[in-house]
Formats: sequence, structure tokens, C-alpha cells
Amino acid sequence: MNERKRTTVVFSVLLAASLGGSMLMLRQVDALRTSATLEEVLYVTSPQTVKRMSLGYDGLMADIYWTRVVQYFGRHHQARSRRYDLLPPLLDITTTLDPHLIVAYEFGSFFLAQQPPEGAGRPDLAVEFVERGIRANPTEWRLYYHLGFIHYLERKDYKAAAEAFQRGSEVPNAHPWLRTMAAAMAQFGGDTRTARFLWQRILESTDDRMIRANAVRRLRALEVDDVVPALEARVQLYRQRTGHLPASLQEMVAAGDLTQVPRDPLGYPYKLMPDGRVEVQSPDDLPFITKGLPPGREPNLIYIAPPAKK
Repeated sequence: MNERKRTTVVFSVLLAASLGGSMLMLRQVDALRTSATLEEVLYVTSPQTVKRMSLGYDGLMADIYWTRVVQYFGRHHQARSRRYDLLPPLLDITTTLDPHLIVAYEFGSFFLAQQPPEGAGRPDLAVEFVERGIRANPTEWRLYYHLGFIHYLERKDYKAAAEAFQRGSEVPNAHPWLRTMAAAMAQFGGDTRTARFLWQRILESTDDRMIRANAVRRLRALEVDDVVPALEARVQLYRQRTGHLPASLQEMVAAGDLTQVPRDPLGYPYKLMPDGRVEVQSPDDLPFITKGLPPGREPNLIYIAPPAKK
């Protein structure tokens, strides 16, 4: 046998031995307590120990443990369980073995964040987990996207959601919808100044017709939400001064309380209602407004999810 063939055989044997060792280690770990279920004992408590025992096949072991995460979550979810105690340590092992396994951060955070029985009910851990993924993969815009939605949907922290989306929007090649979501979260959380700045920036920096149209609608809504309370405050001042509500905004113009009848962003004059409220003429044409709506009319705050981008 020549030297080249001998080297090939040696390395083949070593590779087979290493793979065999990895699988043997996995079986030994599983057999640590033969009478215990997965719910009663974690395979190995230390991710570093698993990493050392993987014999260099970290990626392979990470895939195996990720499979276990999915199986563990799937069984508990199907059983409508309210406890997912092993989910955090299993995810810890998986991402210690492979810090760049993006799918683990994406779906693992989803498993952690949802309320029982749909998930572990730990959005705090989900946030920490995704932030860990971002530290290991700072240019992966999808992680910021998931982080923003955890803050938004599970924690109801709109400021944190806006910050997460904004951080993601600054990553090279990030999906442009991240900027849209950052502005929407700022607006939804009541930070109108930041929302207006972001929407204006979006409008001026994109050629996408859909995104531009959305920015225009959002800016219009911000204008209405500023103008209506200011007008209603002036109506009350008129009432305090005269002892009665004005019959119309035109009456306030005649009295010098307004220079002209104000108009909404579509050009329609605002309506003064008998009880002193101010409404827009056509709320259907002004989505996202929260002021100037008829009684009982809920704000239209629906957003369109961005298309997938790999």
C-alpha cells in the first residue's frame, strides 16, 4: 500500500472513530439515568461539557440537540403542557455548540415567548436568547426582526420594539420593512415625535411605492392626532369664555378664536360635534388615526407583515 493510500485509510478510520465516539457519547449521556424521562433529567447540565465531548463535531451535535428541542417542544405543546422546564437549557446547549444556528434563535425564541400552553411563557428569556444570537450574529437582520416582535406581541413594550426594529434597519442588506416597523412601533407607543421623524425619513429615502404610500398615510394620521386634541382644547376655551359651546368651527373663526376652519390632510374641513368633539369627515380614508373618530369607532392600526427575504 503506497503512502497516499495509507494516509487516506488512516484518516478514514479516525473519522469513523470520531463519529462513532460522538454517537456513543450521545447514547451514554441518554443513559445517565435509564429510569428518568427527558422531563426529569437534562442530558448534560453544562453546555461546555457537551462541547468538549463532541470531539470537534460541534455543528453535528448542535443539529442533534436542535432536533431534541423541537421534539421536546412538540410533545409538550401537543399535550397542552404548562411547563417547559428543559427548554431553556436545551437551547443553551444547542447555541453553545453552534452560535450561528439562526433557526434555533428564531424558533427557540418563539417557543420561549408564547404564553402557556402554547409556549414557555418566558418572553424575558426569549429576549435574552435573541440578544445572545445578535451578539454572535450582529449582521443577521432577521434576529432583530424577531426581537422586535417579542417586545411588541408578548411584552407590549412598544419603545423596546421600535428600538429593536431600528437597530435591525441599520444592518447591511436589512429588509426595508424594518424601518417601517420601527416607525409604526414608535407611533403605536405614543412617541409621535420619533414616529414622525422616522416616517419622514422613510418617505424621503425609499422608491418602493407601497412603503412610500404607507409612510404618507402614517404621517397624515400623526397630523390628525395632533390637530384634533388641539382643536378640542380651543373649543373648551371658547366654552369657558362664552359659557356655551360653539355651534361650528366657523363661529370660532368669526369670534377670532381661529384664523380659518382647519382642514384634515385630505383637504376636508374638520367637523365640530354638538358635544364639543372634533371629527374627520372621512375616517375610512385616514387609516391609523386614533383621534377624530366617531364614538365607538376603533382605530385601524392593522399593519401588513413584510414579505420573507432570505
